[in-house]
Amino acid sequence: MKLKFALGVLIIILSYGLNTHAQQTPPEGIPLKKITPKGPAPGSKDSTIIEKGTPQKDLSDVMSDLFHSKTTPEIDSITTKPQTSVVPAIGYTLVTNFAVVVSGNVAFRTGPGSRISTIVASASYTQNKQFIMPIQTNFWTKDNKYVFIGNYSYLKYPQSTYGLGSNSKVSTENPMDYSLIQFYETILRRIGGNFYIGLGYNFDDYWDISQAGNKDGSVSDYTKYRIASRTIASGLTINSILDSRDNAINPSKGAYIGLQLRNNYKFFGGSNDWRSLIIDVRKYIKLPEGSDNVLALWSYDWLIISGKPPYLNLPATGWDANFATGRGYIQGRFRGSQMVYFESEYRYKITANGLLGGTVFLNAESLSAGKRTSLQSIQPGYGPGLRIKLNKVSNTNISINYGFGNEHSNGLFISVGEAF
Repeated sequence: MKLKFALGVLIIILSYGLNTHAQQTPPEGIPLKKITPKGPAPGSKDSTIIEKGTPQKDLSDVMSDLFHSKTTPEIDSITTKPQTSVVPAIGYTLVTNFAVVVSGNVAFRTGPGSRISTIVASASYTQNKQFIMPIQTNFWTKDNKYVFIGNYSYLKYPQSTYGLGSNSKVSTENPMDYSLIQFYETILRRIGGNFYIGLGYNFDDYWDISQAGNKDGSVSDYTKYRIASRTIASGLTINSILDSRDNAINPSKGAYIGLQLRNNYKFFGGSNDWRSLIIDVRKYIKLPEGSDNVLALWSYDWLIISGKPPYLNLPATGWDANFATGRGYIQGRFRGSQMVYFESEYRYKITANGLLGGTVFLNAESLSAGKRTSLQSIQPGYGPGLRIKLNKVSNTNISINYGFGNEHSNGLFISVGEAF
């Protein structure tokens, strides 16, 4: 527990020192991303990646060296007995100002051969009186035949919108405020190998929705779309996953393909009927071959295929499941009925012991303004990144990225784990 607290203090120092020189356009309002270790694919080795030759180091080793304490051998010790950790931290962005964060996770196995099940939760309270509380769960059965995936969130989270389509301008910023409860639950069954299919239920309840109006005095796209003080989206999802990654936290090879068809209905309590499709494709290539450097490729297409969703349920930058799309832009910067997104990132070692690494990334997104309208201009994002090894066993990094985009958008993005 003392070690976990020390690591938390180090994250505090990193977050404060870097964020005090933060972006002109603020980043995501959640200071630290949640860690969700999913374990290895069935039949593969466990999630650790230990390089032969040079002994690998992480922040735990650095702290031990600094305080001359004896390290505990790093092994995969997750059993049916739950392992719990709690980490306090402080974050800072121009959206939230200072934020106090408490993050915890529980990891265990339901059987000797099962993949690692997790419960990950955090609570954040900001200087701007925002409250953010997400909970993620992954439960694997003893034989890995079924997996139960949950995502539950409560947010009291003021956030600006800038209109619809990727042609929208910063000058049309419209400050909004709302509260949100999300309840997502999915059950997947293994069909064979790394292929799973299943059903789920998604529920979003936005209430106390308000807007200040466009800062340039023009009529907001939110007003044109449909003003409502409360909207509900409720319906079933059909899901399929093909996952051959060697490590779900930080893959070095393999691929991931996820499909989700979401069907929302009035008779389920929703505001109206609508349907969306998410196509999530990722590929990881060692480059050069045989090295520890990785070229990571990501395609994320979020499409409204029928009906008219509530405004806040439309596809938007940074509102994917991991809040990761569109580094270089504030969350919610672009919004529309169709979103096409692509990103590439080159991840490389700086030190042979794995403690420090670097990245360069390039992304591009295009969104349509409304139903049955064409995709608009392509908005690029790009920048460098630094990686600090938080845990060499799970290969988890503290990710520090600085992103740039159009209209002088630039910002610092700090998280635990990779963007994809």
